[in-house]
Amino acid sequence: MDSGIVYAFDIFGTAIFAITGAVKGVRNRLDFLGVIVFAITVGCGGGMLRDTLLGIFPIAVFRDNAYVLVCIAMGVLVFLLSPKTIGRWAIIQYFDAIGLGVFTAIGCVKAEALGLGAIGVMASGVFGAVGGGVLRDVFCHEIPMVLTSDFYASASILGGLLFVILFNIGVSGDVLMYSTAVFTTVLRILGYRLKWRLPVARMVGEERNVR
Repeated sequence: MDSGIVYAFDIFGTAIFAITGAVKGVRNRLDFLGVIVFAITVGCGGGMLRDTLLGIFPIAVFRDNAYVLVCIAMGVLVFLLSPKTIGRWAIIQYFDAIGLGVFTAIGCVKAEALGLGAIGVMASGVFGAVGGGVLRDVFCHEIPMVLTSDFYASASILGGLLFVILFNIGVSGDVLMYSTAVFTTVLRILGYRLKWRLPVARMVGEERNVR
């Protein structure tokens, strides 16, 4: 797989997630620095977690200034354009879906290159895709979206599963990465548009109140 394409894909995903992080900061009425911090946290957080779990040191964010600089640029852009863009939350959800797909694919590619098994490959994809969002939600004192009924981490898990299946039947190279990214993105968008939800556990007595 072309390392240049993988790198470009990684930077692209970082930029997309940085936008969603900055938007979250604006929606929570953070100041300029807060918006930038959220952009960096979401844009780089998942990749940092992924590289740490894979034992890739120094992690990419610390080796290459481009990651943080891209996040800062996206944060500034969102801050300046927020009066015209933040109200259009549906658009941001689509950006987030793209970021989820890209980071799922990148995580799987990096794990496969290290020779990890199917579980390791899928876990790398999921942690890389959702890590930044988990940090974002924790900073906002919210239950991370991946732990609720929203069809988010599920899309990443299924994307990782597709990667493993395609790899085992002989698909390789850029086609494998692109297929995983597109599949995960489409799943997330469908989940958002069709309001897919995973079952939620109920406690004793709650069944009587459900109509």
